[in-house]
Amino acid sequence: MKDKTKHNRFAYQAVHRYLTELISQLAPGTCNKLPSLRDLARRLDVSISTIQHAYSMLEHEGRVQSVPKSGYFARGREIIVQAQSGEDLLHDLQAHASRSQMLVFNGEQSLSSLETNLLGIERQLLRQHPRFTGLVHSNGDLELRTALAAHYTQSVQLYWSADDVYLSSDLYSLFETLLAALELQGSTIVVTSPCSWRLLRILQACGLRVIEMPLNSDGGLNLEHFAYLLQREPVRIVMLASRLNSPHGSLLPHVQYQAISELLDLHGVWLLENDLDAEYCFAAHPQVCLREMVDPQRLLVFSSLERTVGAEAPFAYLLSRHCPQQLQRQFLARGFHLPPLRQQAVARLYGKGRIDIHLEKVRLRLFERVTHLYQQMQVYLGAHMQFKMPAGGTTIWAHTRTLVDMRVLFQRLLEQGLVIVPGELFSLQGDYRQYLRLGCPSRQSHDLQIGLKVLREELQRAQKAKR
Repeated sequence: MKDKTKHNRFAYQAVHRYLTELISQLAPGTCNKLPSLRDLARRLDVSISTIQHAYSMLEHEGRVQSVPKSGYFARGREIIVQAQSGEDLLHDLQAHASRSQMLVFNGEQSLSSLETNLLGIERQLLRQHPRFTGLVHSNGDLELRTALAAHYTQSVQLYWSADDVYLSSDLYSLFETLLAALELQGSTIVVTSPCSWRLLRILQACGLRVIEMPLNSDGGLNLEHFAYLLQREPVRIVMLASRLNSPHGSLLPHVQYQAISELLDLHGVWLLENDLDAEYCFAAHPQVCLREMVDPQRLLVFSSLERTVGAEAPFAYLLSRHCPQQLQRQFLARGFHLPPLRQQAVARLYGKGRIDIHLEKVRLRLFERVTHLYQQMQVYLGAHMQFKMPAGGTTIWAHTRTLVDMRVLFQRLLEQGLVIVPGELFSLQGDYRQYLRLGCPSRQSHDLQIGLKVLREELQRAQKAKR
């Protein structure tokens, strides 16, 4: 590379390829800091300006992020998939939400992690097994899969074993592997809407044809429309939340469980149950879950340890009783490299009951924070927006009472140091243009009030401009 690029005016392209390959080789969960400009210039024997040009290209593509006084950092695989979608609104949101000086109405900061407990258990394991080899099954560590199976076992009718659990490095990789194993690539999937923008773009990146089915105001489905879609469209998968519809903040009514189960069975459709936000419902767990009423041979349940343990355990996991040989073969072919010590440490957290205790505290804290946000929104935004107290989660889904250009509002708020999440991001069709998702900022209550005042003023300005 040295001789080919030293006097080549397009040397930055070779550097770009080198860095792209370097980023692809980074293991999940490891430090993602990239070499400095000076180090790379010396290593590759090119100028610092050439390195800077290559980094700028990667930053524009969403593959790296520049942190002032710290250098360049690789962004996760899911971020790369999102950036390739070409959505300027999403790009602006991600770029500004990462800046420390911005007041971000996101709510995700409300979720704490078990990092201290996790690292403490890892140190204990290292002392007990100083020569730990790390040989684990391709589906994930047996101890962790056993712990997850026990966590999901609710009755003698619905129980899981370690062989029903599969682990992956992230959600994107999990979906790719799952679709390949069940030969569902390019098929049609129905999802409730609004839907997590991350999930929507992962499904799209995996080549699925996505049909969005709007939720009723109470979180239920329009069963006639649902039946129509299953009859008229070549639907092979339906993705429903196991409990909490996010970002809608509602629960699927129990009275619809039987009808949904019968429709899925009638058309031979897979139920892909989204369990990402199930642990953040404010009320107690229901007696019956939808997964207990559907054909177990057509049931898939997925979630991520990141939602319960924290960013230190970004692994995604799948529960399925169907096609174990095909799934095992695909997971083996993928060769996921999940840190075995961390997997065992997470398993111990489950086994000792620490995750359940942690989640109880998180739910209580979230309920207090979201209740406070709801009350403050009533004071400052009640005249301009419609919203309900959610059944769980970290945010509130709100609708403007009059027509507002949400993109203009979004940009005007950015100029004043505020970041909101426009509703159209939660639909591939660009729906929900009069909606936004608000969560408690990570700062003090005083900042929340200031931010809501600014939002109210901009809403008033936008409404006056429409007259």
